Amino acid sequence: MTLGESDRLVTVLTEDQGVIRAFARRAKNLSDGKNAATSLLCYSRLDLYRGRERYIINSAIPIETFFGLRSDIVALALAQYLCQFTEELVPEGPDSGEYLRLVLNTLHFLSEGSRPPELLKALIELRMLSMSGFMPDLVACAACGAYESERMFLRVTRGELYCEKCYLQKDTPALGLSPAALTAMRHIIYSPLEKAFAFALKGAPLRELSEAAEAYSISVLQRRLKTLDFYHSLLT
Repeated sequence: MTLGESDRLVTVLTEDQGVIRAFARRAKNLSDGKNAATSLLCYSRLDLYRGRERYIINSAIPIETFFGLRSDIVALALAQYLCQFTEELVPEGPDSGEYLRLVLNTLHFLSEGSRPPELLKALIELRMLSMSGFMPDLVACAACGAYESERMFLRVTRGELYCEKCYLQKDTPALGLSPAALTAMRHIIYSPLEKAFAFALKGAPLRELSEAAEAYSISVLQRRLKTLDFYHSLLT
């Protein structure tokens, strides 16, 4: 299918079809009704039909544009990373409603500026990995079964948790977690989705959570996403 200068090809996270590619004719024209609804990071109601090569957007109505992201370059960069991260993990098929709810909630809080960006980043990384079959085992120490110690250690290459004693015996690379950071990680992956955002964290425990979630994400994907590097470039 040939794209004209005013046409737009978009990537869409749907409620019941996973991630799809869809073609919107004349959507780049400001006067076209599909312009706003098919713009970056817009939650919209789409009227789709399937063509021979890809989905076609017949009409589109914007529901939420997350306007706050447009005025904060760091938040916008983080949102773009989270969308690319989602595209990497969402499976094809009908079971994508929970992924959509997770992304929408995250973009809402990021746009409102009501939660620390690094907390939202860690939350969507850990939760989406868990939903996609890559849940780390944070129940107890993988070696002795201890639920907690003064510090616990996450072996990111295997998604395993170790208490301080077992970690020192194994001498394997791992990231240290304070009780507060570990509690937050457990809350993120084990709580129902409607409660996953209901916690607060700051200071050193938040940094530990952020570092552990990112390291585990990179280990699972086996590469760094370009949008992640761009996001970090804005923080320096």
